[in-house]
Amino acid sequence: MTKIEIAQRIAEQSGLNRKESLEMVEEVLGILKDTLESGEEVKISGFGSFELKDKRDRTGRNPQTGELMSIKARRVLTFRPSKLLRKALNAEEPTPPRAHREHRAHEPATAFAST
Repeated sequence: MTKIEIAQRIAEQSGLNRKESLEMVEEVLGILKDTLESGEEVKISGFGSFELKDKRDRTGRNPQTGELMSIKARRVLTFRPSKLLRKALNAEEPTPPRAHREHRAHEPATAFAST
C-alpha cells in the first residue's frame, strides 16, 4: 500500500478531499520520522512500536570471496507489532478491511468515557 492509496482510503472514509488527505498522511509520516530521528520510540496503541537501534561495528565476510571485511556501525529501524495486531494477523477468519465495516463516526467514543 502506498501513501496515495492510504490518502485515498482516508478521503473515502472521512469525507476529506484527496489533497487534504494526502497532506494529513504526509504530516503524520513527517512527525513519525522526526520523532524516530530524535531517538524517541513511537508507540501506536493496537498497532505496534517503532524503535531505532544502534548496531556496532563488526567483522563480516564477503559472501563471494570469503574475505574478511569491516561492517560499519549503523542505525536500524525495528517494528514490533502489538498483541492485538498479531492476534488479528493470525486469526482463523480474516478481519474485513475497514472500508467495509460499518462507519460509526457519528457515535461518541466510549474508550475514554468515565464510568
